[in-house]
Amino acid sequence: MVLSYYAAFNRADWSAMLGLLGADVVHDLNQGAREIGRDAFAAFLQRMARHYREQLRDIVVMASPDGARAGAEYMVHGEYLLTDPGLPDARGQRYALPGGAFFEIRDGKIQRVTNYYNLEQWMAMVGA
Repeated sequence: MVLSYYAAFNRADWSAMLGLLGADVVHDLNQGAREIGRDAFAAFLQRMARHYREQLRDIVVMASPDGARAGAEYMVHGEYLLTDPGLPDARGQRYALPGGAFFEIRDGKIQRVTNYYNLEQWMAMVGA
């Protein structure tokens, strides 16, 4: 399921990603707020698509024996397309940095996604 989630992300297939999520999915943004619900996640994806073009590579997924929890690590390869409010000005800067996520899976759906990457490292790459 987690690999399908990331394959959909890399294709920018937001419908497929949303289809893997529970209706009340909890999304913990990196060093940010907690958002709840598939609609909030859809809005997040639309914002991401406007401001960034990203591909995740070298994805490794680890899961608990019962499949209820999973973790993933990967390399984010991206381009900063449009200034995201509160962040440095976008000028097409490219970046590559490690990231990770934790997942809770229940009733055949992803119920929680918690994302992590080093924001200071990203800021240094985009020239903040």
